[in-house]
Amino acid sequence: MSRLRGPDGCPWDREQTLSSLRPYVLEETYEVLEAIDAGDPREHCEELGDLLLQIVFQAQLAGEAGQFSFADVAEAISDKLVSRHPHVFGTAQVKDAEGVLKQWAALKRREKTAKGGGRSALEGVPREMPALARAERLTEKASRVGFDWPDPAGARAKLREELAELDAAIESGDRAEIEHELGDALFALVNVARKLGHPPEEALRASVGRFIDRFEHVERGLERAGIPHGAATLEQMDGLWEEAKSLSRQNKKPR
Repeated sequence: MSRLRGPDGCPWDREQTLSSLRPYVLEETYEVLEAIDAGDPREHCEELGDLLLQIVFQAQLAGEAGQFSFADVAEAISDKLVSRHPHVFGTAQVKDAEGVLKQWAALKRREKTAKGGGRSALEGVPREMPALARAERLTEKASRVGFDWPDPAGARAKLREELAELDAAIESGDRAEIEHELGDALFALVNVARKLGHPPEEALRASVGRFIDRFEHVERGLERAGIPHGAATLEQMDGLWEEAKSLSRQNKKPR
């Protein structure tokens, strides 16, 4: 990377800045996730390399600015792993994974306080995260300081309350109020998912995949019947949709 950025290096690499690299970090992260879902180790390895390149690239830019190097990045995470695991590298005792998470949160907050932060238990959740995942992380952090229902039933009751408020907003026709209540209902649903132990981002990702499979089954069915796009009735499309659902319940991919 140093050579690529050098005087005789690559013109494209030499033009890049931290701002211009932002989209690639997200893109490569999503490609890693796709490789994990595909279950292909070679693809996974390759995509991890592409993601690592983004870290190397940013560290190179920081090094050129006299800020830090790639070695500093590696040393920082190594130090953090040791300091956040006193039950492994020290004498602290924890009983289970939940205890580890609470200890991690306490240590992280102590570190932030020492740096002048740490005023809120919600600090450290990036604003750039997708809203669904961010909502989950925020409620998770709040739960670690006791702000949580003792079981999923409480979260489910809150969702019922928010859905009732959404219905009232829809009835009123107030667009601003509808948006407000839609957000609250989604947030409450995220909490239900967290309490049930199902990451909402993954649950929605799976639903999106099922929607695509089933809708493509509808399109293929209409094509076989000689019905052009936009000419099918809702009943025809719904029948093919239910057929696709039935196939998926039988663990058969809709065709």
